[in-house]
Amino acid sequence: MPIPNAISAESAAAMFERTDRLGIPLGPGQPVALLRALGQRDDWQRLDVFGALLVELFSVFAHPAVHLRSGFFGPAERGLRKAGHNVSFVPADFRRFEEIASRFEARVIATAASPPDAEGRISLSLHAGATVSLIQEAAQHPDKLLIVETSPAYPRTLGISPDHPHQISLEDVDVWIESDASPIILPDQVAGEVETSIAKELAHFVRSGATLQTGIGGVPNAVVELLASGSGGDYGIHSEMFTTGLMRLHEAGKITNQKGIFDGVSITTFAMGSRALYDWLDGCEAVRFLPVDVVNDPAVIASNRDMVSINGALSIDLFGQIVADSISGVQHSGIGGHEDFLAGTGRTVTGRSVICIPSTFERSGHTQSRIVAELPAGSLVTSPRHQVDVVVSEFGAAELAGRTVGERAHALADIAHPSLAGELHEAARIIERKGVV
Repeated sequence: MPIPNAISAESAAAMFERTDRLGIPLGPGQPVALLRALGQRDDWQRLDVFGALLVELFSVFAHPAVHLRSGFFGPAERGLRKAGHNVSFVPADFRRFEEIASRFEARVIATAASPPDAEGRISLSLHAGATVSLIQEAAQHPDKLLIVETSPAYPRTLGISPDHPHQISLEDVDVWIESDASPIILPDQVAGEVETSIAKELAHFVRSGATLQTGIGGVPNAVVELLASGSGGDYGIHSEMFTTGLMRLHEAGKITNQKGIFDGVSITTFAMGSRALYDWLDGCEAVRFLPVDVVNDPAVIASNRDMVSINGALSIDLFGQIVADSISGVQHSGIGGHEDFLAGTGRTVTGRSVICIPSTFERSGHTQSRIVAELPAGSLVTSPRHQVDVVVSEFGAAELAGRTVGERAHALADIAHPSLAGELHEAARIIERKGVV
């Protein structure tokens, strides 16, 4: 195939049909300049887009003929929904996105990437996720259009050859956009007193030699700070998201990655964080990006030495049912890798999956418990009770795996806010009297 000449984002947007289907990656893999240019068109008859975690409020999604099907909501999706635009949630674990995207049958696949090197190889930069196979298919399919938007602000990152090279050849690209777009910057979330207390409780479950999965937020940041400054080490990283905090663990000399699988390198499927993180990742051989169906495969997760997964929750009932992606039945975020890592870590004797949850939240000036006797009607369960291992609040840790229903209920009541623990213990006793212990 001939090597394409770079064109503007506006010229690429003009190549879309008025009725079309577009597939884009999650978050940092999104072609920002192209999506902005699509918003300049007002002649859409029907544009369907499948993606997840928009990195900004792209105006194209405010057009009445444009329908976004999102696998993970962020502030942009929530804002668009609140404004009445056509944004729908697609429930799925992150590792199942590839199959869903394939069934979506997009005519156009578009992604962000780093500029081609001297040999015309383009790194997929900050995202492998669920779109690698779709990119490869579009590159070979005569009826599909592969659009790659490159920018020098995106780092050149690596995969693991030959199966997962994390790159494509410029000659396989149908449309090449050169832009100056920058990846989204996620500032560090400062840990408060509650987050710090949770992190200290959680740190007891992370022994030297553990393999870590973390996300973003005050608790993961506080945990990483404790591990970076503590006496432990010899850690590995196998995490769907690579963060600024995980970079700091590398910089502190705490990462050896002797995990038993993919030894010597940290494994991830996408990265989001600070500009310092993106600069550090450029050409970094210590971190490798693999497709999400590999990274989030429970069997692969279970192959890691002493796996410790760290995830959050919005509420949990005394049976251990977790709500992590919706509020009062309204979609807030997404399932992501929540279930993938609970399931994978739970397949090992030495692994621990830890759910972090502040004991209370404020609503309309009233303090309410996140640990409840039973979930309200209409609640959407993210993870079922049988997957849950450890739950940590600022008041302690409840180890649930292997315990009876009654024991689990009292353990969760023990880590609730002291002002609410009494009524939760009474609810636990009612559970026992019902004979479901």
